[in-house]
Amino acid sequence: MKRRPNILLFFTDQQRADTCGCYGSGLGLTPSLDALAAEGVTFKNAVTCQPVCGPARAVIQTGRYATKNGCFRNALELKDDNKTLAHLLNDAGYTTNYIGKWHLSLTGLEPVPLEKRCGYTGEWKAADLLEFTSDAYEGYIYGRDNQKLSFFGQYRSDFLTGHAARFISQYEKEEPFFLMVSYLEPHHQNTKNRYIAPEGYADRYRDAEVPEDLLQLDKPDADWRANLADYYGCIRRLDENLGEVVAALKEKGLYEDTVIIFTSDHGSHFRTRNGEYKRSCHEASIKIPMVFRGGSYLGGRVVEQSLSLVDLAPTVLEIAGAEPEEQMDGRAAGSLLKGGAADWDNDVLIQISESQVGRALRTPRWKYCVTAPHKNAWLDSGSDIYVEECLYDLEEDPYELNNLIDRQAYQEVREELKDKLLRKLELAGEGRPRIVPLI
Repeated sequence: MKRRPNILLFFTDQQRADTCGCYGSGLGLTPSLDALAAEGVTFKNAVTCQPVCGPARAVIQTGRYATKNGCFRNALELKDDNKTLAHLLNDAGYTTNYIGKWHLSLTGLEPVPLEKRCGYTGEWKAADLLEFTSDAYEGYIYGRDNQKLSFFGQYRSDFLTGHAARFISQYEKEEPFFLMVSYLEPHHQNTKNRYIAPEGYADRYRDAEVPEDLLQLDKPDADWRANLADYYGCIRRLDENLGEVVAALKEKGLYEDTVIIFTSDHGSHFRTRNGEYKRSCHEASIKIPMVFRGGSYLGGRVVEQSLSLVDLAPTVLEIAGAEPEEQMDGRAAGSLLKGGAADWDNDVLIQISESQVGRALRTPRWKYCVTAPHKNAWLDSGSDIYVEECLYDLEEDPYELNNLIDRQAYQEVREELKDKLLRKLELAGEGRPRIVPLI
């Protein structure tokens, strides 16, 4: 019987899809990722279903929408009544291993005890709030036995990559492994409220191309001019880290026996859409890179169908030969490789918290967003009434510069999208709220 593949999830934080060569960028930031894409499968229209850190991670671990798994915003604990990806992989005979940023236990600066690791029982080198236990060149995480593991003078992503490469080089168990390496970069450094590239890296990108949406929305509070070069530098170093992990797999003889998945939790709009970097319905917030290489995911294919972050857990389980939990909301992507695209639903539900109580529907052509201004964006997970906020034609207006929500000519489009969004909300367990026009 053929051994099931190892699965490596290389997970970045706050990375726009358009920073990657395999998504059309000409900046040369991601040669390692582009090489995987050339051999594997790129999901051109991958989208997060919750554009903020903690909820996106909870969705990955559960395959359930954030309002269902209980983590609809940051600073909420993923409760142990959720059957997680790690639990199901353990049952399937995998070892489950985690390195990096966790953000799901409410332990803050303290270690995450075994009972709060949501089923991860193997290698554990992590911090709940890595953005506060560390700076770019100094900080700490915790080991499997809750011992502090410190670094100083080494770039943070290099420190985590070193642990990942050592795990791979020293792995001798008969069971296949699942390893998630969860980086903070290219997320801004919270304690300094700016992006910090490795020394010398930002200088390479001072005159680099600027995404069109940022140029067109250069508002007074937008900070891309101060941060974009560092952001690009972070991504370039992460791609080198990816190359080091791939090299470790090859040196160990595990490259062809491992499915590598590269993705991120959300993007960054650099304060052009609201007061910070994400938490909005716009493509800069929600469109993410998603590349698979290994197993059935070979051939240099580009898949046009939409894939949501809620689909990641069922897809990982499918790769592992395991059954998804019945309560999971996502779908396994494997059918798209086998001619199953005809009946694939390309409409994606997005839940937005913290900046607003918002909901959005992204279709191949349209973006339709509603909000509940009478609700508390931190305390309320949803609403029984929403107000129409945004309508964008993604074919004619890919940078979402022209909001059509109040145009009479688009009333029929709005009604169709409203009905689709309401059906999605029902399937997500939110009932059927009332959506009223913008007045």
